[in-house]
Amino acid sequence: MLLRLDPDPHIFETGCTETSPDDGLMPASITKECLLALSFRQTEILEIARSEGRVVVEDLAQRFEVTLQTIRRDLTDLADAGHLDRVHGGAMPRTGVTNLGYEHRRRMNEAAKLAIARACAAAIPDNCSIILNLGTTTEAVARELLSHSNITVVTNNMTVANILVANPGCEIMVAGGALRRSDGGLVGELTTQFFEQFKVDFAVIGTSALDADGDLLDYDLAEVRVSKAIIRQARTTYLVCDQSKLARSAPARLASLSEIDAIFTDAVLPEALARKCAEWGTQVHVAQ
Repeated sequence: MLLRLDPDPHIFETGCTETSPDDGLMPASITKECLLALSFRQTEILEIARSEGRVVVEDLAQRFEVTLQTIRRDLTDLADAGHLDRVHGGAMPRTGVTNLGYEHRRRMNEAAKLAIARACAAAIPDNCSIILNLGTTTEAVARELLSHSNITVVTNNMTVANILVANPGCEIMVAGGALRRSDGGLVGELTTQFFEQFKVDFAVIGTSALDADGDLLDYDLAEVRVSKAIIRQARTTYLVCDQSKLARSAPARLASLSEIDAIFTDAVLPEALARKCAEWGTQVHVAQ
């Protein structure tokens, strides 16, 4: 696919062949062929969107010292080429009915995930049992639990288990099930049955998207069934998710924030959603 290019001295003149990995609509990396169809500025905009989860027109105009109209044209070109979705005031990496690739998700919003993980881990005491499910933010929480003592962590996330091996004060129990090679997650009926054997003090879960109604959304029905079981088997459930999840959508409903005891995020929730949380008694913690 060819992009309409700005009059820019730094534009390549070759065409673009777009490829996508099996585990998502967004390419895990921008192919060399795609880069050759973009200006240097557009290429950098795309990399920023992929690393930060969202770009804002005003910020980009200031960064590149160009007009707002020029940035809007860039974002329109990138959206027309299938790389970005336009949202109010900017754009974000394209999503759809499948999730973004694991490595892409792991690199997105790293600073926000770290702050969220620290806040969540601070709310979890020593001498307790915890379920950690799939997701790059729950993996960040696992890293923040390395200094906790006398804890038991039950997980279906191989990465979480490997992280917590370094904590001698942590007993680790790993679920069985079908291994999802894309991210090291274990899912399926065996996984659900495994979690049903436990009643833990805390569950820390992630989500692929969070809509205006307060519904947690995901792409994988097998993962959704496991997460529902996790919520049932926890006395207290924490949701960890950064603000980019509010701009995404996914087809499968996991739960409502009304079923969650607290959400840890990196930005103030939209006013209407914050009011619903207050009505439901769901605590909102904004990590700094």
